[in-house]
Amino acid sequence: MTDSKLTIAVIGAGGKMGMRVSNNLQRTEHTVRYSENSPTGRERVTEAGREVTETSAAIADADVVILAVPDIVLGKVSEEVVPQLRAGSIVVTLDPAAAYANLLAQREDLEYVVAHPCHPSVFLQRRTPEELADTFGGIAAPQEVVAAIESGDEQRRAVAETVIRAMYAPVVDVHWVTVKQLAYLEPTLVETVACMVGDLLKEALHETVHTVGVPEPAARAMLLGHTQVALANTLKGDNPFSDACLIAMDYGRESIIKDDWKKIFNDEQLDAVITRMLKLDGIQR
Repeated sequence: MTDSKLTIAVIGAGGKMGMRVSNNLQRTEHTVRYSENSPTGRERVTEAGREVTETSAAIADADVVILAVPDIVLGKVSEEVVPQLRAGSIVVTLDPAAAYANLLAQREDLEYVVAHPCHPSVFLQRRTPEELADTFGGIAAPQEVVAAIESGDEQRRAVAETVIRAMYAPVVDVHWVTVKQLAYLEPTLVETVACMVGDLLKEALHETVHTVGVPEPAARAMLLGHTQVALANTLKGDNPFSDACLIAMDYGRESIIKDDWKKIFNDEQLDAVITRMLKLDGIQR
């Protein structure tokens, strides 16, 4: 296997992420086959100018197989796909939860990689209208990717990185970690914390407008601007907060945050949230 020209199969090519990665892979020199079971998904694939291939044919001689399906069905899909793969193939999943929970069908002669996009940074210097419009990444705005490969095989990792950079393009860098570390990044860091905080900001905006009565444009302008300053001050260290602001921040932490919140970074809590996400009875080790 070389990374010059690969045969790549995308399973779930008509789903949200399947369409995103397929759009990018279609522009490469690699041979790409697109598999999709649902009628609506198959229609999306053909409307994008791509041919739908049955799964067994798509994966028959594939160097890399991308399972672009939701984590909740990833185990079942892998049970169908993995036994059919040729030895030495690389199986790529897009989220770490199923891999961390040991739901993927296993074969010792395959390589397993998880690769998740970071999305364009809030501090990205966007220079074009296309970059400004691309908040998710994978279209015009550069992003980074975090990936996991447990074997440590440098050659296979290089091949996997070639595909990762293509499917999530444009990519600034790929950071390699373990599956467990990636699981602590998502869901714990970015979904349990960051996405929750984003939703809390939306809820606070609603209360400011509908309970306090502040005009929505004024409240939104104040929130969006100060969110940018808050992130720049805390994550980049651009400017210090005022003494009065620090007092208000302490009050907010006392009023909103539980004292034991850092427990989410314990293995037991990681297992608990992934068990809930995947609707499992528990995680087998």
